[in-house]
Amino acid sequence: MSQEQPRRPREEEEQRQQRRQPDFEPIKYGDVFSVSGNLASKPIAPQDAAMMQSAEAAVLGQPQRGGPADAMRAAAAWNERAGLVGRRDRSDVAEEEGITVTETGVPGGRIITERVAGQVVGQYVEGSPAAEAQAQVAQQSAITIGEALEATAQSAGDKPVDRADAAAIFVAEQCVTGSNVVVPGGLAASAQTAAAYNEGTLRDDAKIKISDVLTGAMAKLPADRVASRQDAEWVVNAEMRTGNKAAAHPGGVGASVAAAVRINESITNP
Repeated sequence: MSQEQPRRPREEEEQRQQRRQPDFEPIKYGDVFSVSGNLASKPIAPQDAAMMQSAEAAVLGQPQRGGPADAMRAAAAWNERAGLVGRRDRSDVAEEEGITVTETGVPGGRIITERVAGQVVGQYVEGSPAAEAQAQVAQQSAITIGEALEATAQSAGDKPVDRADAAAIFVAEQCVTGSNVVVPGGLAASAQTAAAYNEGTLRDDAKIKISDVLTGAMAKLPADRVASRQDAEWVVNAEMRTGNKAAAHPGGVGASVAAAVRINESITNP
């Protein structure tokens, strides 16, 4: 009785290529980060994300929550689920030119710079332990973007989700992830699905409401952070621009994030 011969790596790769879904494009570096050239056209691969995670851990002690490694891991996971990359895949530019996390000392802290193939994908300032300790009390009392979204579920929970709400939720999610990619199954994806469904539904009582999307928002976000004035401006502008409105909806997404910022500023600047 003959036995099936082990498949060669090349045959496995060919079969995996055949199983890939032609209707989907992989999430590329240019979709997530402000990069150019050859890197922008490269799909984000699982081993790229693993390399960035290791680089962050080596410099920061642990991967940065909501940082480039998180964004790369989410994109690579989507690409793998769609059959567009393999678990052991890594991009040639990342392998040849490297993935690095470096720090530069400045008064009161350090500047962290994260690069893929020499191009910056993340840069931020990290305060010294003494400076962070001074700000800790105020930080603990400040309102996060996730908390502002949960407040929206209370203040405007009965409002049917429209495209303006979905745009504002997408930008709010962008603010905490640092990525312009919709997180599969996340708040922005749910809001966009709800808005599209509501447009084809005549009865208001059958439409998906804001409370259906934003209740428990903090647990649904991949990351969270304190709401800033710039966050509020971006969210409000997205809501007004998409809805062609002169002002954000009272108690809606933009208004709730703006209210959170006012409270935060009163805490830090009493």
